[in-house]
Amino acid sequence: MQKFHIKKNDAVVVISGAHKGKSGKVLEILPVKQRAVVEGVAMIKRHLKKSQENPQGKILEREGSVQISNLMLQSRFDASKRTKKPAEAAKS
Repeated sequence: MQKFHIKKNDAVVVISGAHKGKSGKVLEILPVKQRAVVEGVAMIKRHLKKSQENPQGKILEREGSVQISNLMLQSRFDASKRTKKPAEAAKS
């Protein structure tokens, strides 16, 4: 079994890719694909056929998966923001 730097229910931030800057809670880890499902990130639309449960059919929106290497723990992200020094102003 692989060990990752994040686990289920951790608060994470997306640090690269199409969803950079978004944050949420980890709902599920997919170790075989090295991906994670994060709440509110990488939303995809799933079209459902007509059935007894959905007589009209519907479009369901749910979370897709994000590569684990694109995620960072929220606490580490905040700590790294505090330690970085702002760029020096205009040099003369």
